[in-house]
Amino acid sequence: MTAEDPPTQDLKLRQLAQERAEREQVADAENEADAERHLRRADKAAYLRRKLEERERSERAAGLGDEPPPAA
Repeated sequence: MTAEDPPTQDLKLRQLAQERAEREQVADAENEADAERHLRRADKAAYLRRKLEERERSERAAGLGDEPPPAA
């Protein structure tokens, strides 16, 4: 991770917000195709958020995250 990269926690929160926004758009979609498009985007955001959670755990285990690694 370079100095320019945003913290994993920030990226995870962005994906959560994106997922929620897309799921709201599903209900407001004008047709089935739009609803499916928003649902796919929401699913992608959820997938990326889960991957960021994995990254966050790995960073903590390696001592790279903001929080100290768990005591052994």
